[in-house]
Amino acid sequence: MHRIRIAALAALCLSIPAFAADPSIATAASHGAPSMADFLKRDAFGTMKISPTGEYIAATVPLSDRTSLIIFDRSDMKQTGHVTLPAKSHIADFNWVNDHRILFSIAEKEGDLVTPRATGEIFGVNADGSGQGAAIVGVRSNDAHFVPSGKSHLYFASLIDTLRNDDDNVLISLASPSPYTEVARMNVNTGSMLTVAKAPVQHAEFLDDPSGVVRFATGAGDDRRVKTYYRADGDAKWELINDEARSELAMEPVGFSADGKTAYLQAEETEGPDGIYAFDTATRKRELLYRDDNTSPANYLHSPDDGAVYAALFDDGKPRVEYLDPDNRYAKQLRNIQASIKDAMVLPASYTKDGSLALYRMYSDRIPSDFYLFDRNANRVSYIASRASWFKPEMLSEMRPVSFKARDGLPLEGFLTLPRGSDGKNLPLVLNPHGGPFGPYDQWGYNPEIQLLASRGYAVLQVNFRGSGNYGRAFQHAGFKQWGGTMQDDLTDATKWAIAQGIANPNRICIYGASYGGYAALEGVAKEPTLYRCAIGYVGVYDMPTMYHVGDIQDSKSGQNFLKEELGEDKLDAISPTHLASRIVVPVMMVAGREDVRAPAKHTEMMRDALQKAGKQVDAKIYAGEGHGFYTEADRTDLYTRMLAFLDRYIGTGAATPVQGAGRH
Repeated sequence: MHRIRIAALAALCLSIPAFAADPSIATAASHGAPSMADFLKRDAFGTMKISPTGEYIAATVPLSDRTSLIIFDRSDMKQTGHVTLPAKSHIADFNWVNDHRILFSIAEKEGDLVTPRATGEIFGVNADGSGQGAAIVGVRSNDAHFVPSGKSHLYFASLIDTLRNDDDNVLISLASPSPYTEVARMNVNTGSMLTVAKAPVQHAEFLDDPSGVVRFATGAGDDRRVKTYYRADGDAKWELINDEARSELAMEPVGFSADGKTAYLQAEETEGPDGIYAFDTATRKRELLYRDDNTSPANYLHSPDDGAVYAALFDDGKPRVEYLDPDNRYAKQLRNIQASIKDAMVLPASYTKDGSLALYRMYSDRIPSDFYLFDRNANRVSYIASRASWFKPEMLSEMRPVSFKARDGLPLEGFLTLPRGSDGKNLPLVLNPHGGPFGPYDQWGYNPEIQLLASRGYAVLQVNFRGSGNYGRAFQHAGFKQWGGTMQDDLTDATKWAIAQGIANPNRICIYGASYGGYAALEGVAKEPTLYRCAIGYVGVYDMPTMYHVGDIQDSKSGQNFLKEELGEDKLDAISPTHLASRIVVPVMMVAGREDVRAPAKHTEMMRDALQKAGKQVDAKIYAGEGHGFYTEADRTDLYTRMLAFLDRYIGTGAATPVQGAGRH
């Protein structure tokens, strides 16, 4: 394994507990537009976590086609250990399980845009680097340390809890060829196990209480309807407390109070965003604790003392924290720190076991992420590292939350990023629909692709169209079977809103997206041939019948159900850009990866052929060796070089007169 070099990590101690960017950070040659290479660089770090005593800090390091793990001695920030994975393998998660040992899991993916698929293995490495990432659980482990009861070694394992009062053991979930998951207590050094719980539902995820007793199991079968079970203690029978198939609403546990008497549940509502409920473990009664007017909880914050939930995070335009237990000392600590910060978000990344030291992450639309160490006893903050130290905030563009209504009155939200120094009027605009489409949503924060476009003079509009996550069940389900329908109309309405506001020059608008966003781009110029000047599809799907036969979605029963319920089975040709090529009157650019199994290159080939047959202008390229999102520096550079040239030709400084039929509305 090669040694990873990370430079310039000397801590800068501040005299007051306030956060600020380290003035010694290297920047680009000027405060003008950063180079394309600056935006395409991989982050220096991903996640950072401090060890239980504070002696060490560990961090993930994104590389071109893998993610590595490095460990530092906090006293001098010198590297003590590292783990480097094979190609297309990534550290999915890692945790300090005691003062000197880390357990981590890995995931594999075939492209930058694919959600990594966990391998079900658990590996261990010591803080001094010994062990070099030896497998404890999984196909690459020693079977003698893996099989708890002489069962099949084909287990899929994941960590549930590090058990803060037990340095030798953790709780893990084990899925065998059977869909019914088990929970085992596992020794962190030897891998020896003891089964402590069995799931009452398929594909279950578990939640244990502060004492380490598994109390909740939540899962779903091929029907994709979530069932949630509860039990009073480790010997009690499981009780079904919610079945989505009956209630038509899903519910999941998110944590406990410090004494374990109250559990917290996130539950869908018939209309609007999810609510947070307090669940009395004695009476089984649920009481609404907090519900936002607009967005569902995105995450939760837990105390390092006892694991108690003390706050929830909401992505409501700019993110904010709601304190469920405002008197919790970590709630007070975070509130005091955040009060000293303007135009940026601060969240805890990890704590020592006693909470005396904490790593905090500060981020914003113009700060990719800076990490700081807070010493509670000394009341001091120390700068640790930045994910992208080559940027200063003033080099980047502001991302503004925006809101408007769709034609049917449905409130929609999104983000507008304007070129730095712009007056925000009469600009060339790139409409950028996100992928998914169901569940993912655009968030406020640093986005290198959006910033690259803005740095070249383009306003960028992102829209959380119906079907997006974050706004509750009804909003997400409103997009079901609306490919090319109301989901697409939302994007059209967003574009017309930007024109009406005077933001977008109506003759200089292009629609660009990846994955589902690629579909929306091509469907957009087919459905609204006079609204856009050009379209770019990146690893998109363009022929809906083909989705049922080519790719990896239909490989599983649940994937087949997804297609039937959320795409639909009727009149697929009518919503397929491949069948609408004759309606497209503007130039089209498409790119795909030959190894893509999520949106196979066949889609791009079919769309290219349809456009060429119709006599339309199309620039299509398929990259060998790439998947659903590009890994290699050369291919990513080529992609964005071609994309920027395409945009410049049709809506940028190089744009000629409008394409006939385009740019009117």
